[in-house]
Amino acid sequence: MDSPTKTEPPFVPLRHTGWATHRTPLWVFAAVIVLIGGVVVVSLSHKPSTAQRAGDLSGYLKDVNAGIESCAGGTRDSMTAFNKVQAGDKADLSAALGILAYNAQNCSPANNEPLSDFAAYQVTESLAQFPLDKADNDVITWAFPDALNVQQDMTAVLKAGTPAQRAAAQETLTAALAAMDAQRTAIYGIWRNAEKSVGSSAALPFLPA
Repeated sequence: MDSPTKTEPPFVPLRHTGWATHRTPLWVFAAVIVLIGGVVVVSLSHKPSTAQRAGDLSGYLKDVNAGIESCAGGTRDSMTAFNKVQAGDKADLSAALGILAYNAQNCSPANNEPLSDFAAYQVTESLAQFPLDKADNDVITWAFPDALNVQQDMTAVLKAGTPAQRAAAQETLTAALAAMDAQRTAIYGIWRNAEKSVGSSAALPFLPA
C-alpha cells in the first residue's frame, strides 16, 4: 500500500520590520531646493536704497549723540571754565575746579548710563559697509580715557603750586589734548565718508576740540 502524499503549506517570507519602508518622493527634495534657492535670491536682491541708508545713518548719528552728548557738553564747559581762569579770572578758580571734577567723572561709562549703554550699541545692517563700529569704539575712547584725562590734567594745571609744577602739568595736558583731538579727527573722517557715500547732510555729534 502506498503512503499518502504529504502537502506543505506555501512558504511566506518573514518581515524584519513592523512597518513597510516608504521612500520620500523626489519631488519633495526638488521643492525644498527650489524654496531654499528662492530665499537666498530674495535676501541677495533686497538691498537698501540710498535714501534708506541715508535715513538709517541719520538715526545712527542721533543715537551716537544721545550716548556722548553729556560727556561732550561737559568737556566743552570744562574747557570754558579752565580758559577763563587761565585768562586771569582767579575768582572763578573754585567754581572751575568743581566743574572739572564733575564733568571728568561724567566721561566714565561707570558713572554715565547713556555712555555705558552706547558701549554696547549695534549698527544697523544697512550701514555695514561703513566702519561705524570702529567709529563707535573711538567715540568711547574719546570720552574714556581721553576726555577724562584732559579734564584731570586741567585740574592739575590749576592746582599747580610752583611754576615748575605748572609747566609739567601743562605739558601733560598738551599731550592729552593731542590724543583726544586725534580720536576726534578719525571719528569725523569715518562719519563724513559715510555721509558723502549716501548723500546725507545730517548733523554730526558734537565733540569739542
